[in-house]
Amino acid sequence: MSDTVRRGESLGAQIANVLRQRIVRGVLAPGERITEEALAEEFDVSRGPVRDALTQLSFEKLVRIQRPRGVFVVGLTGDDVDELYSLRGALEQLALSRAIRVSDDARWRTMGDAVQRMAEAADAGDHAAFVEADLDFHSQIYVLADHARLEGAWKQYLPTFTALLDVTINHDDDLHDSASDHVVLMDVMRSGDAVRAAEVLTAHLDGARDRMLSELPQQTS
Repeated sequence: MSDTVRRGESLGAQIANVLRQRIVRGVLAPGERITEEALAEEFDVSRGPVRDALTQLSFEKLVRIQRPRGVFVVGLTGDDVDELYSLRGALEQLALSRAIRVSDDARWRTMGDAVQRMAEAADAGDHAAFVEADLDFHSQIYVLADHARLEGAWKQYLPTFTALLDVTINHDDDLHDSASDHVVLMDVMRSGDAVRAAEVLTAHLDGARDRMLSELPQQTS
């Protein structure tokens, strides 16, 4: 069954989201050739949005554009996952080091709301809602950092990390441990203990990386 796209939103971004999920999940295998024509027909759009989607995925190193031969799926290797999470760690540690300086309680409310939504999603077993709240939580670290270029760098890779989280989180029957981890991270950030906060964030992201690495044999088999 083909996926559908919604009018009124960026068609290229929507198509990129669908293809990104397929690549990360291994539905589209490394080396597989995909064509603009077939994708335009599947999504019932012109080639323009398809070309935009493939350009974005090429930037993310998920596909390789070789004109005139075509577009080929690159997929994710263990090295790719290591690169993505080491990049995220560097970005997020810088964001965290700036965010913990914020003392205005009102500015932390959005992160607190995300923590509450994660707890509610865990109680309900709602994985999709948990993913959304999880990523909102981490995005708030960048918002609190008050560094526009740093936040922009995070947003560039946010779609990729969304796809990665969607893969790993859907294998968790119980989301409460993950929800609790975010409570701990927020609390230590609010305490202002920069060293402890950096340690907790490192452990958190290392765990996410290791869980994704454990999925790779299933993705590439």
